[in-house]
Amino acid sequence: MRIIGGKFRGRKLKTPGAKDIRPTTGRLRESIFSALDYRIGGFHGKRIADIFSGTGALGLEALSRGAARATWVEKHSPGLSILKENISLFEVEDQAKILRADARNLPKADK
Repeated sequence: MRIIGGKFRGRKLKTPGAKDIRPTTGRLRESIFSALDYRIGGFHGKRIADIFSGTGALGLEALSRGAARATWVEKHSPGLSILKENISLFEVEDQAKILRADARNLPKADK
């Protein structure tokens, strides 16, 4: 699995051997980012959230395309381990925030 666009284009992501983590395919990510790019006019400077993160592919793809920061939400240890490895591999720790939480029960944000 690779990043499909932006400054990290072509770089490989670490992926799990386990079947309980299903990374978003490149084709699906390409479709999602194409649609979002059209609707929001690009990712430059945006803050994004990758919910049910697994490998972190969506957040890393957004950072690759110019997002300023990414927050990943993942509760399972295998996913967290791979997510942390990928963030380190791409050297984006300063743009990253990881929440170990069940995305279905996140606390409400302060206004």
